[in-house]
Amino acid sequence: MNKYLNSNRLLFLLLFSHLLIWTLVPSLTNQNLPLDTIEALAWGSNLEWGYNKHPPLSAFVVEIFYQIFGSRDWAYYFLSQIFVIIAFLVVYKFSQEFLKNKKLAFLSVLLLEAIYFYNFTTPEFNVNVAQLPFWALSIYYTWRCLKYDKASDYVFLGIFAGLGILSKYLFVYLILGIKLIFIYYIKKRKKIRFSHYFIAGPITLLILLPHLIWLNENNYITITYAFLRTGGVGDFLDHLIYPLIFLSKQIGILIPFFILTFFLTKKINFKINFKDEKLVFILLITIVPIIFILLTSMIMGVKIRTMWMTPFYLFLGTLVIYIIKSKINFIRLKGFVSFFLILFFLSPFTYAYVSISQTDKRTDYPGKKVAIKVKGYLNERGFNEISKIIGNEWLAGNLCYHLKPRPKFGCEIISMNNVQIISGNSMIEFKGIDLK
Repeated sequence: MNKYLNSNRLLFLLLFSHLLIWTLVPSLTNQNLPLDTIEALAWGSNLEWGYNKHPPLSAFVVEIFYQIFGSRDWAYYFLSQIFVIIAFLVVYKFSQEFLKNKKLAFLSVLLLEAIYFYNFTTPEFNVNVAQLPFWALSIYYTWRCLKYDKASDYVFLGIFAGLGILSKYLFVYLILGIKLIFIYYIKKRKKIRFSHYFIAGPITLLILLPHLIWLNENNYITITYAFLRTGGVGDFLDHLIYPLIFLSKQIGILIPFFILTFFLTKKINFKINFKDEKLVFILLITIVPIIFILLTSMIMGVKIRTMWMTPFYLFLGTLVIYIIKSKINFIRLKGFVSFFLILFFLSPFTYAYVSISQTDKRTDYPGKKVAIKVKGYLNERGFNEISKIIGNEWLAGNLCYHLKPRPKFGCEIISMNNVQIISGNSMIEFKGIDLK
């Protein structure tokens, strides 16, 4: 084990295996793409600078893949894993510089496989997965800005921060952590060229400008949706119950991570030394955004949905390894490797089992057969060219994805089971449509 950890071969093997497994398993066991991926594809058919639920980046990305691969489901599972792998590579690169040890950097990435956000949930490409590389890159370039104080690093930080916010607004919680890091460094009287403080922010705003204009023109519909998704019932107990639910779920999710960590060392002595600038940095970009999320739930009495936390734990492995690095014995890693392999293969096996055994999921929807059925119905009545399909993202989005040539998507909740199909100057409405 020690011999191979001295090279990058194990990292390559890990990333390649992850990419292959998590592309093949959903491709072979799912009949249809997941809801959020279909939703992004629907939006991508009619590109704008924003949509009713989210900023535009996830739609832009899937549209690029659609133009290359068309309606091949495996391509979108592959796309999702590309985003995960890029994030893992950045975590490794950062950890290598931060920990100054390739073995420890590799362990930081291995630990992430124990968090189900980075395996079991990744086949569904959505705004949470879309944040991953930009979250990782923003942290990496924040580190470089503080370490080297080069103008080019501030430029990259501004770019990746802007793209991250265009993925999902929740990215601003990381921005808050990054702001605190710079405040900390200012108080420590670190030498940072004054003009460099004004590079990243304007670049981020420039990237966001088209979306901000779109928001203003569309009555801030995306922000309204975000608040609706978090809303409680207005009860005082919401301020207590929702944070407790959030904490309990996070603890449950991280149990495999901490079990895997205990195979590295049985003693974790954690003391916050504010003179340790590295420790302060990793805490501010890992723990502080989670604390801000918890405070949001407590103050506003709102729900924090589990999947929203997907990018927040990317550097948790690095944090833990930094704390326990002096107590790790590389000679006694047999238990760690065994438990890691169990988790690594159990997760895709469980995914495949659930996908095959349960037949009432979104991914069991016969989207392609439905599209053929609808196409045949319309052709029989002389409607050969379909220009637009109006309805909810699931029904109308599936039709737009599977029909050839691809129609545009129009978002309008006519009814949960109704769609309107535009062909030439005619409109055909399917009421209470049975598309199963």
